[in-house]
Amino acid sequence: MKEKLQRFGGAMFTPVLLFAFSGIMVALALMFNNPLIVGRIAAEGTMWNMFWTIIENGSWTVFRQMELLFVVGIALGLAKKANARAVMEAVVTYLTFNYFLSSILELSGSTFGVDFTQEVGGTSGLKMIAGIKTLDTGILGAIAVSSLVVFLHNRYFDKKLPEWLGIFQGSSFVVIVGFIVMLPISFLTASIWPAVQSGIESTQVLMANSGIFGVWLYTFMERILIPTGLHHFVYTPFLFGPAIVESGIVTSFIENLPELATTEAALIDVFPQGGFSLHGNSKIFAAPGIALAFYATAKKENRKKVAALVIPATLTAVLAGITEPLEFTFLFIAPVLFLVHALLAATMSTVMYAFGVVGDMGGGLIEIASKNWIPLFGNHGETYLSQIAIGLAFTAIYFFLFRYLIKKFNYMTPGRSDTEGPKLYKKADYREKQANGKKKTAADKYTDQALAFIEALGGAENIDTVNNCATRLRVKVKDADKVQDDAAFNAGGAMGIVRSKNAFQVIVGLSVPQVREAVENQIGK
Repeated sequence: MKEKLQRFGGAMFTPVLLFAFSGIMVALALMFNNPLIVGRIAAEGTMWNMFWTIIENGSWTVFRQMELLFVVGIALGLAKKANARAVMEAVVTYLTFNYFLSSILELSGSTFGVDFTQEVGGTSGLKMIAGIKTLDTGILGAIAVSSLVVFLHNRYFDKKLPEWLGIFQGSSFVVIVGFIVMLPISFLTASIWPAVQSGIESTQVLMANSGIFGVWLYTFMERILIPTGLHHFVYTPFLFGPAIVESGIVTSFIENLPELATTEAALIDVFPQGGFSLHGNSKIFAAPGIALAFYATAKKENRKKVAALVIPATLTAVLAGITEPLEFTFLFIAPVLFLVHALLAATMSTVMYAFGVVGDMGGGLIEIASKNWIPLFGNHGETYLSQIAIGLAFTAIYFFLFRYLIKKFNYMTPGRSDTEGPKLYKKADYREKQANGKKKTAADKYTDQALAFIEALGGAENIDTVNNCATRLRVKVKDADKVQDDAAFNAGGAMGIVRSKNAFQVIVGLSVPQVREAVENQIGK
């Protein structure tokens, strides 16, 4: 069950990767089109204004089509065969579901307590999806329908029909079954979802009023579940779904950015939901403290080498929000340090929230600055200065506490071992194999890495399923005893390996989609 949940979480992360850039571009467009920030050049009707309006509208693509992106991502990640065809089947079936639902509500919306004559958006509970006016089931509806289609695809895609019905085999048969199944599901959705929407609204009020404890628990769970891959289930409903605000914090914050930039009211009063998206602060402020502790506790003769290892990893964490090279280092060596990290990260977010810090702060410095600090500093500078001061204080806390624990319990963090040189669980410089004196292309390097991982996993015949999330290759093998030790994976360029019975997570880095494709090409999946 755990392996299935991890696979599902990884599939959900596929569309999430698209949101960071789009959010940054929307924030920049809104900032450059705000006369209060850039002056009269942004006045309506100017060439400057028209240019950034075009940029803004294009940047909204992933937010306005979020449901379709999750339909595609789930099908792409969970289908066991013919992934591209599964995506087509999922999109067609999801649109069919919404056409059914739209017609049901248009003909008899009052029966289900829905006023279908209202405009979409607001409190109407309605939304326009791919040109279809329908009930707003959010990404939960998209995930549910897509997951059902994947089940049908895995079960019926290879079903053999009589020759005279051969035209209906494969994707056609899956879509036919999906068409039949979507009709009762549409009626069921029309019957229960309006009540769910009402319940969600009540939950939003409850969570928004839960204050400090809710923020602490959310951040702690988001951090502590990272090794399991189940942290997706914590942040996804908050950032992209209806857990705290109907359209998700990411979309709602961007939509309210112009108002937030001009209001003199405290941000926490205007957008309290933003307290549930402060976990990115641990990426900016925790990483330097942890890296300094590694450096300070390393043997003197190893410190230059440790610095060469941790500086790039720290910059990656701070600027881009990719923390795994550092986090997985002490997770492997001393899991207690990871628990301490989760506790400190949750406490830091909570203290910031208590001082009025809210927003969309799930990424690194580039994302947080462009979506929060730059466009909102004019009226909310004091809040952000408080945030930075608190963050730097926690950087110091991380440094002193990690240094104390490393020395107290003699944890073998980078540069402390007598037998091994400094080593960070990061993507090593992969040794290029020379073929006929020709330099390897990027595709060749991914193939070499894939071959190394396949061999380490016990060979192609031992691999059952392959999937990935943002930085990890997730593999289920048939016989765990055939899988080699960690050194075999590290030699292939892995940052590390997480083992759980027959489920393995190979920490690859941001090139994991290309490596996964290379693995699938080699094993014929």
